[in-house]
Amino acid sequence: MKNTATKKSFFDKLPPSMIKKSEVTIFPEGALGYLVGPTLALLANSILSNYFNAYMSNVLNINAWASAFFTSLPVISVIFVVLGNIIVGRLMDNNTSRAGKARPLLLISVPISLLALVILFIISPFVTDTVNTNHQIMALVCIAIGYNLWFAIAYPMYYTPHASLVNLSTRNSKDRSLLATISNATALAAMGLTSMILPFFLRLLFVYDMSGKGTPVTNDAGVVEYYTDETGAVLYDAQASYEHWKIFVIALVIITVIGALIEYFFTRERVTEESQGEGAAPKKALPIGEQVKICFSDKFWIIMMIFFFLYQLGGMMKNVSQLYFCQAMFPDSFGNYTTANGGTLQGMLSIIGAVPTAIGMVVAWPLSNKIGKGKAILTGAVLAVAGGVLGMLFPTNFPIVVASFVIKALGSTPAMYLSLALLADILDHQEALHGARTDGFTMTIYGAIMAGMTGIATGIMNTVLSGLEYSTSNISSEAIRSAMPWIFIGAETVFYAIIFATFIFMKVEKFGELDHRAIVKDQKAAAEKEGRTYVMPEGMKLNEDEVIDEKTVKEFNELRKANGKSPL
Repeated sequence: MKNTATKKSFFDKLPPSMIKKSEVTIFPEGALGYLVGPTLALLANSILSNYFNAYMSNVLNINAWASAFFTSLPVISVIFVVLGNIIVGRLMDNNTSRAGKARPLLLISVPISLLALVILFIISPFVTDTVNTNHQIMALVCIAIGYNLWFAIAYPMYYTPHASLVNLSTRNSKDRSLLATISNATALAAMGLTSMILPFFLRLLFVYDMSGKGTPVTNDAGVVEYYTDETGAVLYDAQASYEHWKIFVIALVIITVIGALIEYFFTRERVTEESQGEGAAPKKALPIGEQVKICFSDKFWIIMMIFFFLYQLGGMMKNVSQLYFCQAMFPDSFGNYTTANGGTLQGMLSIIGAVPTAIGMVVAWPLSNKIGKGKAILTGAVLAVAGGVLGMLFPTNFPIVVASFVIKALGSTPAMYLSLALLADILDHQEALHGARTDGFTMTIYGAIMAGMTGIATGIMNTVLSGLEYSTSNISSEAIRSAMPWIFIGAETVFYAIIFATFIFMKVEKFGELDHRAIVKDQKAAAEKEGRTYVMPEGMKLNEDEVIDEKTVKEFNELRKANGKSPL
């Protein structure tokens, strides 16, 4: 008798998920697997996205002695980010282990992440424009390697599988919306820790030079707060800042490891498990060319990718410019423009702006159940544009900027919390029409956008800074004060206007029940062909009593027939 047993892969030997229930639960799956674990794991990338640029410009002063490198690094690295996401997508497609197609990659990302952080902040030597050329070259090489190791390999290896888990968690649309809301809240939580708490401790990472050089600036009690040079610019101790960043990154490494492990153990891929049932024939990944063809023939998929591109680019331009905006637009109580004061205002802005975003987390899920995910995002886009216009009219008035930030944050909450669940609906729709899923290619593009926009936004930011000859002694010139509102407020506002225009045509949710009925029909046919008993996928609940208008049913069946599938 022929031995048909397949050899177990390394991933098959990994410890199993601790989630055993067939239904999604808020605890421990939602709370630990989709909130606590990802928040800790995403913290490092949030910090790098927000502060690594300031680390290069304010600590290493790279924009002064290697301006071409400073400007081109994040942009050129986008090429490697895209390639890294393609590799991750194919790894997911070809992974058929019992641990899932996405979860094992979370563990692989851990050692790569650690190596990248060590190279960037510990191995990379401290340099200034006064040291020898060899040290400068060594620093640039380390930064280039570490930067690409992080953004092109480590982060895609973590983030793409992490984002895929919502799509693969369950077939139940409401449960997916719940997990998507929780999962996207991790970005808020990580960003909140980065932009609301860390700014108040920036004096520990961007250390003032208290050696007595320059002119002292004292508070009302006569205590020296910092020193300024002859131009009035605050003096920083770059060497001390560099050493403090080393200690900070060691703590960040530990947090990253803990977060990835929690997420691995407290998540489960119920959709992946459908193809691993008793007697089921092993399924090969759909060739990438076929996935591309399916995706680019799907108007809903195209609209969704345009959305992710604009949403992420606008958000990252806001994030990478927030510190620069605050330090350039608002002076401290002594009338000076400093990184520390900018950080304090950044923290205040983020804390106040986080309130409507936190409220949105509670509102988004029930709102999507009432009016639909697409309509919720569409409505939110209108509010985001209104808030952005307000901020652009009064960019030097901090209370009005706060109000603008709050309105924009409230408008962005449906997009933040519901977009992944809407993407999952689109993938189900593709499966219903074509009999195959495009998770690999879709999450490759999604991951490339979410990781790559950091580089694009930083590149735009650095081009502006270099063009305006930014330095710590020139953080509030008229040119910089004119440019910062457009980067911090204007870009995201314009992008939300475009999102509104495209989401008018987002109608995929009307096919939701029909999609699930078609998937079940096709799975039953496959089980019958393989001679096994069909078992309804966990989380799949059909509502045969739901009344669907004849026009929608007709449109759906025509789409099925056009792709060689029998109508319902």
